[in-house]
Amino acid sequence: MKKLGPLLLGLIIGALAMYFYCNQGESEMTTAQEITKPKGVITPAQAKTLDQAYNLKHNIINDSLFRKSADGGDNRSSWWSIEDIQNYINYAENQAGELGYTMDGLRVYLGSYPAEKGEMAGLTTMFIVPTGKKNTSQGAVFAVQPMSGDIPGGNGLNIGQSGEPPGANYPQ
Repeated sequence: MKKLGPLLLGLIIGALAMYFYCNQGESEMTTAQEITKPKGVITPAQAKTLDQAYNLKHNIINDSLFRKSADGGDNRSSWWSIEDIQNYINYAENQAGELGYTMDGLRVYLGSYPAEKGEMAGLTTMFIVPTGKKNTSQGAVFAVQPMSGDIPGGNGLNIGQSGEPPGANYPQ
């Protein structure tokens, strides 16, 4: 019976310590996650400069080689909803894992519809593909990590909405 007192006191102190420790963790979880500015963020003025600098190249290529679309010219931009982008990232990460890769990014390509696409033939499109590294054994201490690249067999995302009109410059 004499040893029961210190045991109960220890249990009470332990329970209080766990209570305060767990509550501290919850308060840290409820605080907003710190927002990190990604590399490569540009100002609207810089975006406008880049867009205007592309005009000469775009006009030379399209005016001399390709016809214009019926609805206002060749595409200069693509738009995807946040939901579509998030769904695509989840889909691509899952597919990358199935293909034996760890997805680490996205790459945007400019493309052009082939002649078989009828009224879309020759018009510009933009599509996104997943990038990543092949999963390798973690056995070696000094193993050379493979370079990140497009994931072979990974499906891309196309069919973004074009600008209004398609040839409109930044900002729209």
